[in-house]
Amino acid sequence: MNTMENLEKQLICPICLEMFTKPVVILPCQHNLCRKCANDVFQASNPYLPTRSGSLTSGGRFRCPSCRHEVVLDRHGVYGLQRNLLVENIIDMFKQESSSSSKPAPERTEEASPMCDVHKEEKINIYCVTHGVPTCSMCKVFGDHKDCEVAPISSVYQTKKTELSDGITMMVGNNDRMQGIISQLEEACRVVEENGRRQKTLVCERFDQLYSVLEEKKKEMSQKVTVEQEEKVNYIRGLTRKYGDHLEESCKTVEMGIQTMEEPEMALFLQNTKPLLEKIAVASSTAHLDKVERGYENMDHYTVEFKREGMALRSIDFIQDEDDEDDLDEDGEAGAEEGDGAQTVSGGSAVAAASVQPPPPQQINPSPSVAKSPAST
Repeated sequence: MNTMENLEKQLICPICLEMFTKPVVILPCQHNLCRKCANDVFQASNPYLPTRSGSLTSGGRFRCPSCRHEVVLDRHGVYGLQRNLLVENIIDMFKQESSSSSKPAPERTEEASPMCDVHKEEKINIYCVTHGVPTCSMCKVFGDHKDCEVAPISSVYQTKKTELSDGITMMVGNNDRMQGIISQLEEACRVVEENGRRQKTLVCERFDQLYSVLEEKKKEMSQKVTVEQEEKVNYIRGLTRKYGDHLEESCKTVEMGIQTMEEPEMALFLQNTKPLLEKIAVASSTAHLDKVERGYENMDHYTVEFKREGMALRSIDFIQDEDDEDDLDEDGEAGAEEGDGAQTVSGGSAVAAASVQPPPPQQINPSPSVAKSPAST
């Protein structure tokens, strides 16, 4: 009973929500509709098309209610659509099975047997193999089928029923395979999204590594400038202290000279003058003190230029193919980067990974030695 119910669900029209009524038309998208329902949908979608005696006189279009596929019709309208005889036969079989399950077998056989259209009193009890239609015995003896090959309707019924059952089974199998393909495609989408997230994470990690290299290099170069700066400042401050001490001593000597100049006693004056002149001679000389050469305070030799590095950074891109990697290895420029740069996924499609080619080391002019020259007197 469950099989019959499932089959009945497949035979429901999506418009009227009832079992398909003959004739059943098949749309280009392979979905089925009752012809009347298809015509109603078409008329609703094309209200201004001219009609004649309830039939269409020019082409039009409408969308399938099941999949929204656009159906284009010619001047015959829905009457130009192909009938789905397979579905119609399945409906007939379903109705026969339903009536046979609800009525006793003898009565069902007697009531379900149709009568011949030509010989009204004769039941249809044989099958014309030549024309593929059921008929009666009188038609075989006297009627249109007297020269045709016939077979018992029961045997043909079993054969056709088996054939139809095999066809349904095949269609169910095809549907299962289609569902499997859909599942595989959905899984492929999930894998693509997951691989994309992973590769974006790897790209961000590579850029973070590049940032750390630049930050470390900035610290290293700044430290070089700081070392020379402190060296020069300490030297100049030491020299300033020496000149300050010398100036203080000179000031004391000047004061002593002024006091000596005020001495009225000539003998005492001459006694104090000799050592004072010696002190003045020593104080006047700066030969023992260093001098800073011109340009000593200049730090321009630490100027940097990142034009080439900027061009290299702007040229960062994904690895395109393996040939590029081989060329880089031969040139000896980026062999170390390829080992942890390439990323691939299964399925035959290579996923490019970020690769950064390090620029040549930045050249910085060496700092000049501290210029120390003795001052001449």
